[in-house]
Amino acid sequence: MKLLLICAGGMSTSMLIKKLEKYAVENGIEDFVCEAHGVAEFPELYKDWDLTLYGPQISNRADSLRQTCGEDYPLGKIEPADYAIGNATNIFKQVNKLLNK
Repeated sequence: MKLLLICAGGMSTSMLIKKLEKYAVENGIEDFVCEAHGVAEFPELYKDWDLTLYGPQISNRADSLRQTCGEDYPLGKIEPADYAIGNATNIFKQVNKLLNK
């Protein structure tokens, strides 16, 4: 699974990656790859990823992100509370829902 995380600059979301990677290892999720990038990079990157989650701080860009990737691409906003504390359990539930698992 290749998960792209998008935020304003790619820095704050980087901290979340460690929690997601730890969760993946502890729960036997194989081949998990996750990177954080700034929103400006999204148009060049998203096609190489299975899905994208974006941070709540760029919710105002949701329509633009959706226009870029189209309706069929799995794209979702990380809930503010889950983002703030790095709730990997809830974030993986969201990932599975977006991927219809």
